[in-house]
Amino acid sequence: MTAIITKDNLFRPTRSKAETKAQVTDNAARAIIDAEVDSREAKTERLRQARMKMEADQAETSEAAPAKKTRAKAKPAAKAKAPAKAKAAKKA
Repeated sequence: MTAIITKDNLFRPTRSKAETKAQVTDNAARAIIDAEVDSREAKTERLRQARMKMEADQAETSEAAPAKKTRAKAKPAAKAKAPAKAKAAKKA
């Protein structure tokens, strides 16, 4: 069971020099982009885990301590009306 050897299956087809350079550039760019995606996803997962842990810790502390009562905010003082003499002076 030996396959017949021809020039088509023995040698790889040669590519043009420009096509080869383009492939090298494309492969390098894709490798860089893939590495950035992997690092971004790892960072996102790490931050998500940290946030989940922080929220769980806050939930534990809020359950342990009773909720504090908050006072209602005081209403701002009403503006003082201008004296009647000042109004009369403006009209004259």
